[in-house]
Amino acid sequence: MTSFAPPRPGSPNPLGATIMDGGTNFALFSENATGVDLCLFSPDGKVELARVPLPEHTNGIWHGFMPDVLEGQLYGYRVHGPYAPEDGHRFNAHKLLIDPYARRLSGAFRQHDALFGYATDAPQGDLSFNTQDSAPYMPKCVVSQPDFRWGKDKPPQVVPEQTIIYEAHVKGVSQLHTGVPVKKRGTFEGLSSPRMLDHLVKLGITSVELLPVQAFFTEPRLSNLGLTNYWGYNPAAYFAPEANYLGPAGVHSFQRMVKALHSAGIEVILDVVYNHTAESWELGPTLSWRGIDNKSYYRLDAENPRYYVNDTGCGNTLNTNHPRVLQMVTDSLRYWVEEMHVDGFRFDLATTMARTSEGFRPDSAFLTVLQQDPVLSRVKLIAEPWDIGPGGYQLGAFPSGWAEWNDRFRDDARAFWRGDKGAAPALAARMLGSADIFDHGGRKTQTSVNFITSHDGFTLKDTASFNQKHNEANLEENRDGHDHNISDNCGEEGPTADTAVLERRAKRARNLLVTLFTAQGTPMLLAGDEIGHSQKGNNNAYCQDNEITWLNWRGLDQPLLDFTRQLITFRQQHPVFNRPAFMHGAHENTRSLKDVTWLTITGDEMTAGDWHDDTLAAFGLMLSGTTGAPMGANGKPLIDDDFIVYMNAGEDDLTVNLPTGMKGTCVLNTANIGREFEVDHTSSGVFPLPAESVIIICCKDGVH
Repeated sequence: MTSFAPPRPGSPNPLGATIMDGGTNFALFSENATGVDLCLFSPDGKVELARVPLPEHTNGIWHGFMPDVLEGQLYGYRVHGPYAPEDGHRFNAHKLLIDPYARRLSGAFRQHDALFGYATDAPQGDLSFNTQDSAPYMPKCVVSQPDFRWGKDKPPQVVPEQTIIYEAHVKGVSQLHTGVPVKKRGTFEGLSSPRMLDHLVKLGITSVELLPVQAFFTEPRLSNLGLTNYWGYNPAAYFAPEANYLGPAGVHSFQRMVKALHSAGIEVILDVVYNHTAESWELGPTLSWRGIDNKSYYRLDAENPRYYVNDTGCGNTLNTNHPRVLQMVTDSLRYWVEEMHVDGFRFDLATTMARTSEGFRPDSAFLTVLQQDPVLSRVKLIAEPWDIGPGGYQLGAFPSGWAEWNDRFRDDARAFWRGDKGAAPALAARMLGSADIFDHGGRKTQTSVNFITSHDGFTLKDTASFNQKHNEANLEENRDGHDHNISDNCGEEGPTADTAVLERRAKRARNLLVTLFTAQGTPMLLAGDEIGHSQKGNNNAYCQDNEITWLNWRGLDQPLLDFTRQLITFRQQHPVFNRPAFMHGAHENTRSLKDVTWLTITGDEMTAGDWHDDTLAAFGLMLSGTTGAPMGANGKPLIDDDFIVYMNAGEDDLTVNLPTGMKGTCVLNTANIGREFEVDHTSSGVFPLPAESVIIICCKDGVH
């Protein structure tokens, strides 16, 4: 062991490793530990140079100041205390532990039995005790402080009604892009390379939502199968970027990406996983929190604390009801905003974090803290409003200021275009921002994050190419992934050379995209959908770090890309499609034109009887560009033209009439392959509506 100067008492605040004059202060929360050893390692992480007991214990925080320990020093912790799983304690000082506040990690996890606190071959399972040292198989924490020069970087601050979200995987987006330098492919810098920025800007994206980028750990089960946790929903450190995504700039790769995206006017939203950790169930590894203070960091079964509450389906549930755990979460969020300049967060299984002993509560400590926080309340907050626990589906129940992923939009849009009976009324509700779900408490239409596809499930191309999931590559005999896909192969399962099937699939994709981008709310596009990426029918590709998930830029569908670009531009040019206030047809202008009117194909206003017809497959949505127009930033109304969106999910060609006295111009027809946005300059009150198609008619001021 190398000799270091003895520690001084130091300070319990701030938590983590903090560089100060002449050394570093170390502070670690553990309410139930009997002692904490700070372990210092050689630069390569292979040799433990010193093991120093932290000298002070204040309000549950163990702390000490180490003179001459500075930037770049590798470290970890060993925490002493009872190993009594039946009582909820799993201390094992033979395990090197990650500092929950570590800003950087050096090295990688190596799968080994030593990572487990119990003997994996013992008959008594997790009640046994493992004396193997895990240090050789663990990454090491790095003493570091922010030193990136941000210059004039500032957040784009995209207003909600202009937000277009692009959900993307850092590696998958650029791994196969030949326009990205080889060394940058699959990294933060690859995502922000000039070619990728050019693509995002031309597409019209305002906000990139990244799948988890906080350091994560692949489950041993997947490693044993030769697979990996590609999505990253298995966090091992909440302050440290995933090392595998660092590009040539190393520790500054993430900041360079953010700065480049900001310079292009694009926000960065992180998908974060504060509901569970990579330590999983009672038979999972001991990497950090479990060995630091299992009983504080996790929610345990009240009757048998050997076992974890598993509202997440991932083995454990982080205990955000504990003030120190809640502090860790909010400190982490503020770090990513203040030091890493991100613009918002999408919270995986957000229902879990808002649970109390009484179940989900909109006034839970977690939601309340974020609402009043001077930093976090100003960024975009998006909830995935469900988990698998009791009463876990909470769509619409989050407080004002939160947006929510709306899976009802996905399901209802897919059902209508698949031709399901009785699907029209539900889709109509989704097209107006799902007022039936969100119109309360002063919330806006942008509360609803609308999507047709996301990372979890089929891609857009696969939604129109497969009736069933094809997850054989996941090595679970196709048992994993959900079966409720609401998809349609359009006549033949999977790849085909049949031109009629291919044309029908292409039109289905266009119809779904038009539905997404003409609906009130916040549209979210899955990366790759704009270029026709397929995952070969895999609807649960979480473990596929290969060409199943990497976007195929060589085989991009140029007509689909052109169409998506034009569609997003069309939406952004017309404020009538992104109104902040919910519309209920209650407002009329001087021409008695309501803010929204539902039309039959004859141009008459829909009646209750029309909506109750479960064979209804075609209808129109008329939006007034003047009635109820919101105020713009200049204090003047955002006046627009009037538009009618006619949808026909039926198999027959139809003719539609505009309301009496109205004339218009068709500005989009999804049946016009390659000419969808070619304007029909014939001013008329009658238009063809082809089978399984959408047309959009522009009526300037109600009369053309």
